[in-house]
Amino acid sequence: MSVTTLAPTFGAGGSEPYAHALRRNDPVTLLLNDERHGSSVRSVMDVARWNAGADDADLTLLRSVTGPVLDIGCGPGRMVRAALDLGLEVLGVDVSPTAIDIATEAGLPVLERSVFDRLPGEGRWQTALLVDGNIGIGGDVRAMLARCVRLLAPSGEIVAEVHADASRDNTYTGRLVDARGGESGFFPWAEIGLLPMNRVAGSLGLAVVQSWTIGERTFCRLA
Repeated sequence: MSVTTLAPTFGAGGSEPYAHALRRNDPVTLLLNDERHGSSVRSVMDVARWNAGADDADLTLLRSVTGPVLDIGCGPGRMVRAALDLGLEVLGVDVSPTAIDIATEAGLPVLERSVFDRLPGEGRWQTALLVDGNIGIGGDVRAMLARCVRLLAPSGEIVAEVHADASRDNTYTGRLVDARGGESGFFPWAEIGLLPMNRVAGSLGLAVVQSWTIGERTFCRLA
């Protein structure tokens, strides 16, 4: 029995600015806006970085994990490719058909599927990877972490990128807007910093066993 996929999904609907940015491979900046609820929260998302190779922060993270690795919200496969290059067993999952097409064309092991659907190897993954804001998929951090726990082996770990603001704890309905004014449909999203992450993780019997910052990016390891 599969779990119902959360919908609508990240960047889908409307003029599909996310899909267009991925295909053009332009340095397009997408703004995550919560206009429906009148919030001024905005997060800048650089699609060009997602299409590029793994950077130093990505590689530092991947060198610290053990496979098999499940890359949740893998996009066009930057982290999947880097994990393979490091000799890790890895699978990427994403709901974006365009992102999965790009990754598949590159020969990467990916599936067009929500993390909340049935996945291969449930209960046997050693690392669940949530980078590039993907902890916010579905707009419910606790639900995401609980799902990861069910996917992991008993000794497994969740490695997540959190918001640079350690106190950030926002859940809202957002949409993507590109520089040309193209807009996606609305979708649920969340942002969380290290301090509330400790609280949410603890409610699930998880502990933040490590955290680190490289440049403007902050990560944590949950076990």
